[in-house]
Amino acid sequence: MDRNSLPPAAQRALAEAEARRKEADAKAPLPTELGGRKGPEPVRYGDWEKKGLAIDF
Repeated sequence: MDRNSLPPAAQRALAEAEARRKEADAKAPLPTELGGRKGPEPVRYGDWEKKGLAIDF
């Protein structure tokens, strides 16, 4: 499907999403936590696992 054949609202939404992606890519990455845990950031993924125990926020 060609982008030009989409309704104006859909074209606008695609343009906004592309702008948000470019803005997110332009931001500097988070600084590395010294002495922090390995793997995905627990706050971002909604739970914390340490020594086999999972704690849901």
